[in-house]
Amino acid sequence: MSTSESQDIEEATATIAPGQPDDKTRRYDRQLRIWAASGQAALEASRILVLSSSATSTSILKNLVLPGIGHFSILDSTLTTPADAGNNFFLNASQSIGKPRAQEAVPLLRELNESVQGEAVIQDVKELLSTDQGKDWLRSFSIIIAHNLNNDVLAPLSTLLWANPNGPPLISVRSAGFLAEFHIQYHEHSVSQSHSENAPSLRITRPFPALLEWARSLDLQNMDPTDHSHIPMVVILVRALDEWRKSHDGSLPKTAAEKKEFKNSILAMKIKLDEENFEEAEAQAWRVWSEPAVPSDIQALFSLPPLPTSPQHNSTFHALLQSLSAFVSDPSGPGTLPISATLPDMKSDTKNYVRLQNLYRAHAEVEKTKFKEIFAAKYPEIAKTTNPDEVDSFVKNAHHIRVLRGKQWGALDRDREAIVNSLTSQPRETATHLALSALSNLLSRNAEVTIDALNAEVLSTVGQDVDLPEELEAAVGEIARAPTADLPNTAAFLGGLVAQEAIKVITEQYVPLNGYCVVDLIDSWTGVIN
Repeated sequence: MSTSESQDIEEATATIAPGQPDDKTRRYDRQLRIWAASGQAALEASRILVLSSSATSTSILKNLVLPGIGHFSILDSTLTTPADAGNNFFLNASQSIGKPRAQEAVPLLRELNESVQGEAVIQDVKELLSTDQGKDWLRSFSIIIAHNLNNDVLAPLSTLLWANPNGPPLISVRSAGFLAEFHIQYHEHSVSQSHSENAPSLRITRPFPALLEWARSLDLQNMDPTDHSHIPMVVILVRALDEWRKSHDGSLPKTAAEKKEFKNSILAMKIKLDEENFEEAEAQAWRVWSEPAVPSDIQALFSLPPLPTSPQHNSTFHALLQSLSAFVSDPSGPGTLPISATLPDMKSDTKNYVRLQNLYRAHAEVEKTKFKEIFAAKYPEIAKTTNPDEVDSFVKNAHHIRVLRGKQWGALDRDREAIVNSLTSQPRETATHLALSALSNLLSRNAEVTIDALNAEVLSTVGQDVDLPEELEAAVGEIARAPTADLPNTAAFLGGLVAQEAIKVITEQYVPLNGYCVVDLIDSWTGVIN
């Protein structure tokens, strides 16, 4: 899915027409500041399929309807029971008993947001999986979310979606009492707008010409004291490093003694004791020896082997990624990622800070133009059809791009070595996962759920010779106590958690979970098994 550049808060608010904002802007004002217009457009274009209209399913949908997905379908042939009427807030209490549960839930969910379309499909997913038309319908959605679906149905559904790299991701959710887990199935998920809190490189060690010229032009000894105390710390660091290199054969500070000496040289530039900008530069001196030309995680992406099952919409991302690698290795280039126009706050006055910001912005445009030239030369056909906003977004966020490789649902349980290793490294999370998987297997066979049956099922997965952690006893006990209980507080917690991850996948912003997310609301913890 192609996305345009996520806007900054200033850009997002600047696009609002003067005068009274319209209803849509008022309704979505907060979230526009999180994922901007591009993320909202992706949400509004999405079609969500939810298998089941349980309390957990409707809680997940509530948190997707409120931010404004385009359309949702609830696939469920179950009739409302008294238990459903007691724990599901999106049913009309006793009036819904005996009626199709999905049909009763849709009107109340739609009341949350009049711009969202919704429908109830009173049919069994098994019927759809048995016909080509049904399979095509299932594959037509943006994402599918299944809650407490029996393994004998979930397995063929997972296989169907996994067989098509361009098919929708599958979020499978399992809950019992106060325990739960969910897994997101996808082949590959690329993120160019991860919204990382880590600041990009300021290019201190490889300053562009205009920045280096400014640093060298300063007459620090004869400067007005007020002006001296407003020099931005970036300029101070570039000047200090330039002088250091002249006396150290062009090398950077390496040893602890050299780093201390470099910091002292910065403080020696002060002409007053209370110059906070020089103290800030001394505190930020780590940037000189700790900022690599290319972060290791980005460097690893350059050599990432192609995935035969990579979704088609990721082809543009990979073309941009290889163009980024060419940009870094270009002999005429800086040997780094494209510079970011984003600057952190620093001690300075408005005049100097704006000047510095304009320098970074101007050079960022120069390097973005260079990147586009490389992209067009390396992938001319893809470049012609790529939205320019997508390229701009990629370059802007080049320091924080991510590529996630996922696994099919159930792959962990089929890999005995992996599950045993996970028991060793994450005994608490893995024990809860195994207990929930054992429950799914028992329910699929309509077997009685007892502590002994759950333990036997776990041993059949990991092997009789594996020592099980003591955490398994507590997990098995809770599941045996409430194997099919869909508790309102668990449903509410899962509703927010799962919807949040679904939004990340749909908008391709922020980094979604990769693996099983395990939840224990008895001891109040969550964990992820990769």
